Amino acid sequence: MSNQPKIKIMFILPSLSAGGAERVISFVSQNIDKEKFQPLLVIAGFKKDAAYDVSNVEVTYLNKPRILTALPSIISSIKNRKPQIVVSSISHVNTAMSMLSPFFKKTKFIGREATVLSKRGNEKKIRQWSPFRLLPNGFKNLDALICQSQDMAEDMITNFNIPKKSIYVINNPISNLPEVKQTQPTTKIKKFITVGRLTEVKGHLRLLDILSKLDQPFSYTIIGKGNLKDEIFEKAKALGIYDNIEHVPFTNKVNDYIAEHDLFLQGSYVEGFPNALLESCVVGTPVIAFKAPGGTKEIIENGINGFLVENEEEYLQKLKDSKTWNPKDVRASVYKKFNKDVILQQYEDLFENIVKN
Repeated sequence: MSNQPKIKIMFILPSLSAGGAERVISFVSQNIDKEKFQPLLVIAGFKKDAAYDVSNVEVTYLNKPRILTALPSIISSIKNRKPQIVVSSISHVNTAMSMLSPFFKKTKFIGREATVLSKRGNEKKIRQWSPFRLLPNGFKNLDALICQSQDMAEDMITNFNIPKKSIYVINNPISNLPEVKQTQPTTKIKKFITVGRLTEVKGHLRLLDILSKLDQPFSYTIIGKGNLKDEIFEKAKALGIYDNIEHVPFTNKVNDYIAEHDLFLQGSYVEGFPNALLESCVVGTPVIAFKAPGGTKEIIENGINGFLVENEEEYLQKLKDSKTWNPKDVRASVYKKFNKDVILQQYEDLFENIVKN
């Protein structure tokens, strides 16, 4: 056992509600080497909203509705706990921590970005207010910025003037390893599934257009909630495929659902690092996805765990493809790159190096 003092790290999130940033940060905070690190997870929001088990790390809930109102408590926590490192995730939280950084000279501030900001900023109707409006200078005081994909890193360098030396690409980890599914017998009805928020950027509407042109029987399961729900199902009715669709607003058994389907369909216009897509490959269900900006193309290997396509016509052709997939090969393709030991080591190396330097 090392005699070196443990590195104190404070992880900060707005809430522990279901989401990619919340899943990854809660996972990292609980699973980094406790012989080297002393983690504290600070949640601006409320314990009642927690969607993740965080029993393996010390947690402080500030019981505030948003980061802005939680800032005084966060400042107090940093003063009292004196962490060597503060890790935040999600753009507006990173911006807030960048603002605090000059006041805590002995603390290193690391942000983790969750999307390709320049692309998300240009999407219509995504959200009425976006932290994108605070940039390009919103991250300037951070000591390091973690990006989930190469596209995201290049976006931050090119469009937001973040120095290349400050950027670290760390993909999301496979945090849960369910049993890989068995090879399913071919049936006359193809079973498709999509998991994600019902928002414009996720591309549900263009997936419906494609499915309406499919000249073979199919069923389509959509898991997720969002403000585009009514528009999605009105369009499904107009296209005559409403009866083919099952909607599951929320479930704790996402992996079970994915395993029961033949293909995972992703219609996104942009992604940070798509967790649901990765989870699909982990259980052995292959994916069809557009070549969108973000981490999708770092996950998909054509013909191995799915298909990447350029346009809707090519997407339709791949839906008709009769390829037989080996679930074990689908899983192996992502496990070798994104298993938790590989990703946690990258986080630990970053934390140790930034304190040394």
